[in-house]
Amino acid sequence: MSASRRSRLIAGVLTLTAALTASACSGGGDAPQTDSNTITFMARLFGTAPNPQGEMQKAVEKFLGKKIHVTWVPNAQYSDKMNVTLASDNIPQVIDVDPHLPAFVKAAQAGAFWDLTDKIDKYPNLKPADQRTALNSSINGKIYGFYRMRPLLRSAVIIRKDWLQKVGMKEPQTVDDLYQVAKAFTEKDPDGNGKKDTYGLIIPKWPGNYATASPYDVIETWFGAPNGWGERNGKIVPGFDTPEFLEANKWLKKMVSEGMVNPDFATLDAAKWNEPFHQNKGGMIIDVNIRSRQVLDLFKEDDPEHYGDKVTMVGNLKLSDDKKFSYPFTGYNDVLAISKQSVRTEADLDNVLKSLDKLATKEGQVLLQNGIEGRNFKVENGDTAALINEDDPAVKAIQNDVDNAFTQLSTKGTADIGGIAYQRVPSGEPYKAMLKLQKELMVEDLKTAVHNVGLPVVSPTAVQRGPQIDTIIPDARIKYLSGQLDDEGLKAEIKRWYDSGGTQVTAEMNDLIAKLGPTS
Repeated sequence: MSASRRSRLIAGVLTLTAALTASACSGGGDAPQTDSNTITFMARLFGTAPNPQGEMQKAVEKFLGKKIHVTWVPNAQYSDKMNVTLASDNIPQVIDVDPHLPAFVKAAQAGAFWDLTDKIDKYPNLKPADQRTALNSSINGKIYGFYRMRPLLRSAVIIRKDWLQKVGMKEPQTVDDLYQVAKAFTEKDPDGNGKKDTYGLIIPKWPGNYATASPYDVIETWFGAPNGWGERNGKIVPGFDTPEFLEANKWLKKMVSEGMVNPDFATLDAAKWNEPFHQNKGGMIIDVNIRSRQVLDLFKEDDPEHYGDKVTMVGNLKLSDDKKFSYPFTGYNDVLAISKQSVRTEADLDNVLKSLDKLATKEGQVLLQNGIEGRNFKVENGDTAALINEDDPAVKAIQNDVDNAFTQLSTKGTADIGGIAYQRVPSGEPYKAMLKLQKELMVEDLKTAVHNVGLPVVSPTAVQRGPQIDTIIPDARIKYLSGQLDDEGLKAEIKRWYDSGGTQVTAEMNDLIAKLGPTS
């Protein structure tokens, strides 16, 4: 997902290259000069960086028959580091990148990355599993990277199950229900400590701009606003220029003003999102459904017998009139793009693509997403990866490397849902029950999914003016929710977006979508 500071001009950060390289990278620093027997990557990191001499990296190298060098970058710093890397003379061969990050679009269209549109068919395991998703991850129909498949519908509400029982309420089904549950979680002492020190909904500082799957974007879609871009009166418009956008944020602003949302929502580190939920401070999280299993992990460490009593989950919520608008994702999470700076010839490209094609086989995806069979997992029923040796520190290191790092090099789904690797199910009935619920909610919510019609195209003005205008709306939204802007102030910021280049962006989006033709 994109980080929040896209607004930094590339030229302005060139002098920070050395500092950012030192601070943002974990596990190996910048990529060295390589030969045909080494492949260099840059990818996101979600925890502790793997040991380059660890079991997982050695297993991947043995499988490929090549050395690998991965620059692991903490997720919260990734877009800043990416901007710097794209402006440098030291781009790794393969980078994990948001294909619509303005700096990447500019670089790709200028010829800095290989156009793979006509090369995919030569590598059977790299062919897109879904043409619509491939189009969504393209730049106006041209493919500059192999998309990393993700389930299309993952939005959900994770809830403290024990708190619901304590306040005597049922799981919310509508946005009105969620408000009432949040109110009870705030006022009725659900943690039982005799103090009014809890809140209903936990929101972090979001490391992305508008329409990047934030809790705000999900809520706005629930209220009927377009998901990013949508059609209104025969024209394509940004979702924030609709009455439903304002209505949704009025609703959330009321919750903020009444103390139902964590007061540090504008600054809470997204990496610490689970902590208030686990530490009896907040009762609900609106995010991807697999977060339910992350918090189950935390409660299991506290109480291996009763952790299933702590967490439940519902899907997308209806309005009071029973209308339902569910928030879908893009179907991909970044792409793996190949640099022309580091991969200079067609022969070099073929060498890299053959390695990526091998990683995209079932055996490769199992390695990247499940780990090492017999060490950290075993296969059950021919389709499930059951974790084993979970108390062994060396095995924990393997699982850390899989979960927090090497999965980012995979392209065929995840071990949690979808893809060709074994589905991962930790031991314990609560996990199995949560996985079953997750699947049921996904199937149901796909029926009412509101797709972003603007995904396949990129406005030239958005690329050029993005650093100046991308943060206008998300910054205004935070100020509005915090009480620093009223309705008219928020509308004025939307107008400022149009006046600063948004009018041209909107015109170009309409033109590009019309030229692209039907996408479904």
